Amino acid sequence: MTFGTSLGAIAEISAVFVVFGHAGALDGFSLAEGLLIASLSNLVFATADMLMGMVEGLGQHIRNGSLDVMMVRPVSPLIQIATDRFALRRLGRVVPATVVMGVALYHCDIDWTPGKVLMLPVLLVSGVAIAAAVWTASGCLQFFVADAREAANSLTYGGQALTEYPLSIYGKGVVYAVTFAVPLAFVCWQPVLYLLDRPDPTGLPGLLRYAPPFVAALSCAAAALLWRLGLRHYRSTGS
Repeated sequence: MTFGTSLGAIAEISAVFVVFGHAGALDGFSLAEGLLIASLSNLVFATADMLMGMVEGLGQHIRNGSLDVMMVRPVSPLIQIATDRFALRRLGRVVPATVVMGVALYHCDIDWTPGKVLMLPVLLVSGVAIAAAVWTASGCLQFFVADAREAANSLTYGGQALTEYPLSIYGKGVVYAVTFAVPLAFVCWQPVLYLLDRPDPTGLPGLLRYAPPFVAALSCAAAALLWRLGLRHYRSTGS
């Protein structure tokens, strides 16, 4: 199953070769730079999925009453749900993305200053935290609408698909939405602009590329508040 998961991740990243093979470049971004964006997006979302992906099953726990059992245990229900049926096969998405990102970093024209070397792990951790917060917050929708799982998936899996390519190829409405509403732009787009020393083609302020750690902290705080709000709203399964 791990091998099969790896093949799926490789197929997703391979799509970048097809796109750039036909287009040559996307809004000035080369194949290596496109691979960097795609691999970073895959790595961040795969790691967040491994850590918090099971929160998308919250609705099932609500329907069958298992959330009630979790709430009387001396461990946070969020931790219990996140670790429910934890599967190492999800590493099958993390490893290929890490390898491709390493290759892309080597082939991209990046001026590796000490600041960038130190900032790279910070950007990775920040991206994972933002993606995990989006996963948690979208999963909390099921406290209020029991069948909201597919809507939540549009923000998580759909968010990954959207961030696998330069955001500048989308309309300004999409760019503003994933920057100021759902902060997916800080998962990989702004970090890549920072690493490449590229001006933002969308016209947004350059200071945003330094914001991922702060956005991660705010996103996690917002997700935690939404989780607590959902728990207060929860009135058991009723059966």
